[in-house]
Amino acid sequence: MLFNNSVRTVPGPQSTSNPILTMSKLYHGVGLVVAGLSDLRRPADQLSISQSASLAATGIIWSRYSLVIIPKNWGLFSVNVFVAGTQVLQLYRAWDHSRKAQKTTA
Repeated sequence: MLFNNSVRTVPGPQSTSNPILTMSKLYHGVGLVVAGLSDLRRPADQLSISQSASLAATGIIWSRYSLVIIPKNWGLFSVNVFVAGTQVLQLYRAWDHSRKAQKTTA
């Protein structure tokens, strides 16, 4: 054997015992939550409806997926429910702003 390979070759989840991968997933989730909170301060006229819609759909899809997989990933679920919720709120804000802007021009 040319290389001494100590990597596990058994199929299945292998990143559950790796603390670096676990922490990177945690920081990714916290980053999404912080980004969602900071976007709530953005004025409604600067919101992107397509971006908010795609992030809301992604949050809903991944929330569902996190409960289908075994074992259930509650951390992934909570982050994606928050992402979906904040983006649905952003969609409402953008819709409300465009509705009010049409009333003032008409």
